[in-house]
Amino acid sequence: MSYQILKTEQKALEINLNPAIYGTFAEIGAGQEVARNFFQAGAAANTIAKTMSAYDKTYSDAIYGVEPSGRYVCESRLYKMLEHEWVLLEERLQNNRPDTTFFVFADTVTTINYTKTVKGQGWLGLKFQLKPNSLPNEMVVHVKLLDSGIQLQQEAIGILGVNMLYSAYHHYNDTKSLIKSLQDALKGRASIDLVRVKGPDFKTLDNRLLSFYLVKYGLTDVAIFDENKMSIHGSEFLYRKSLMVVRGHFKPPTVVTLDVFKSGFEQFKKESYIDPEKSYIMAELTLENLDKDINNINETDFIERTDMLCALGYKVMITNCTNHQALINYLEDFKITTTGLVIGVRELLEIINEKYYQNQDGRLLVAFGELFTRNIKIYAYPALSGDRKQMLTATNLPVPEGITFLYKHLLNSHQIAEIEQYDEELLKILPQNVLGLIQMGDPSWEDLVPTPLVGIIKEKEYFGYKSQTSAF
Repeated sequence: MSYQILKTEQKALEINLNPAIYGTFAEIGAGQEVARNFFQAGAAANTIAKTMSAYDKTYSDAIYGVEPSGRYVCESRLYKMLEHEWVLLEERLQNNRPDTTFFVFADTVTTINYTKTVKGQGWLGLKFQLKPNSLPNEMVVHVKLLDSGIQLQQEAIGILGVNMLYSAYHHYNDTKSLIKSLQDALKGRASIDLVRVKGPDFKTLDNRLLSFYLVKYGLTDVAIFDENKMSIHGSEFLYRKSLMVVRGHFKPPTVVTLDVFKSGFEQFKKESYIDPEKSYIMAELTLENLDKDINNINETDFIERTDMLCALGYKVMITNCTNHQALINYLEDFKITTTGLVIGVRELLEIINEKYYQNQDGRLLVAFGELFTRNIKIYAYPALSGDRKQMLTATNLPVPEGITFLYKHLLNSHQIAEIEQYDEELLKILPQNVLGLIQMGDPSWEDLVPTPLVGIIKEKEYFGYKSQTSAF
């Protein structure tokens, strides 16, 4: 059955007309925007037990506790709000309403200011039961508000809150519809870059798929999950830190992959302006690297590749950033001090050629300036040439003649650097060849893949591997 978009008023009214759904709204920052939608829809007495706001920080601290970071629009604040209101709800109503599925909705939001120096963004959360007297589930969302005015951003928060409640109670068993429903009436008005759902009714839900669908269905260009396969947000750990990103296909990760991560990150941390204690490395997997046609992306293939990266202990970005500029733009919000991008020299040459041949109208310097900014440094991992006779490095890359001087400037200014301490013996290993060996059942692949991954590939029969028992 195809997905049907519903109006915000219809969603709110459907929830209000369900006598089993009852709970609390606690909203900080954008006004009582979510609760307002339920009040205006009619029959709100069936749904709303309490609404509240605590805009003054002293009042807010007295109710929810002090934030050590001093930040009130953050994930930890949201969880304190949810937990506090849930305890009150259970204490006061559980015995009186044994057949009710309770919920607590909370949000902590900042909207755009008059001088446009503060962008609108916020955290929204839902603690909810699907069955009376059961342990609650959780849904947490982070949103960037894209409207240019305060009232429009407030309206968007109200719509998103309604979408969250509706998704939780009507699409809990359909992950794709749950994600799609979040952007109803919000396309172009909000970027939702984190959704995390967990609880007793979602034990089999893989949060990596939530991140994948956010990107695939256009709710965001970037979503992140950690090595435990749980959705996370950059603002909670990347703010004013340094980040190195390694983009690749990772099908499968090989011993070369390990060398790229290790040699690249070690060189990155040795830069004079980098604090090694405040530096992170992350893998990036783009939709394009999964499949040129995003409508035909194999979700199983996505899970297999990310299982490998998580098993190696890496956080993963799933992105729709076909060029690095889109990724850089996304990371700007976290005020990252320095971003390092690790790519192979062949991929670097593709970028150089693309910028050169698409900007023959006098915009060449502007185009390169957009990518090679002051806080960006590209680390090029070497490769063997097509005939396997020459080592290709950042220094001897055959860039177009018309851009030679500009490219040399990028090298001399250290905005492009060669990765130095790499293992030259590994360069003969190509991921596509390793994949072929796995699929052919040639055991030599086991020496070309990181040891921790060999057992996983065999046990789960990833990348087309077939055990002897399954072959019969």
